[in-house]
Amino acid sequence: MQISWDDFIKIDIRTGTIVDVQEFPKARKPAYKLWIDFGPELGIRKSSAQVTKHYQPADLLNRPVIAVVNFPPRQVADFMSECLVLGVYDENKDVILLKADRPLPNGLSIG
Repeated sequence: MQISWDDFIKIDIRTGTIVDVQEFPKARKPAYKLWIDFGPELGIRKSSAQVTKHYQPADLLNRPVIAVVNFPPRQVADFMSECLVLGVYDENKDVILLKADRPLPNGLSIG
């Protein structure tokens, strides 16, 4: 399915940094609770991320990420996920997180 440029620009994709990570035993599939700093405009947003195959909590703390920040909040077990962290599925369908190839400020728009 093709989308138009107008469709694409509706997606707000931003740079951020993970500032807190917690185990998420109540999630149906293995996941972590993430708190991500998107800078002064957006602040800190929460996300549930199924990235436990490739990352330990210590690997994620202070890690830069790229996320969609304008989806409506979604209830995941007892946690409200406010953004979608982006990644690539490996050959086993496990997620490897996306990040920029150099340090960037939090909150920059991707386009």
